[in-house]
Amino acid sequence: MSATATGYLASKPRYEILDGLRGVAAMIVVAFHLLETYSKGPAYQVLNHGYLAVDFFFVLSGFVIGYAYDDRWNRMSLKGFFKRRLVRLHPMVIMGSLIGALFFYFGSAAFPMIAGVQWWEVLLICLLGCTMLPALPSWDIRGWGETSPLNGPAWSLLYEYIANILYALVIRRFPKFVLGLFVAGAAVLTLDLTL
Repeated sequence: MSATATGYLASKPRYEILDGLRGVAAMIVVAFHLLETYSKGPAYQVLNHGYLAVDFFFVLSGFVIGYAYDDRWNRMSLKGFFKRRLVRLHPMVIMGSLIGALFFYFGSAAFPMIAGVQWWEVLLICLLGCTMLPALPSWDIRGWGETSPLNGPAWSLLYEYIANILYALVIRRFPKFVLGLFVAGAAVLTLDLTL
């Protein structure tokens, strides 16, 4: 039975160099946050722009999505695409929210400030986190003004979802000339931001 007869789309060859770059970027993000936490302040941060590795993840993700799906739209429906992306991304969202809730709830001994948070508030924020619905700033149980208090990196996965939706509904239909203009405009904005 062929792959298309079962509805399964065979995987394309992997670029191992991209896996390596992804690993290096992940280590940079972790090191940036560790040094941010344990340094004397922003002036002492060794990786001043380590957060830019997250931007690299977004660029890499865009390339991988285009590489993986651009030539498959004649055999794959929108529903099939969204199902594949949901299965790929959402387990991380749920796992991050559950682990965050456990660490938050059982961390009250170390952080007396969070001891006053009711269990139902933790459960509500955890459920919001599992559905990717952002919490209102007034609902932030950690007091940092986050929209995902139990899973800080969830904001990046929310943007990943938005990018996937835009790709499937709009961007994949752009002619190459329009994509070129879009990339050139993004490059100009990036240079403007960095300079």
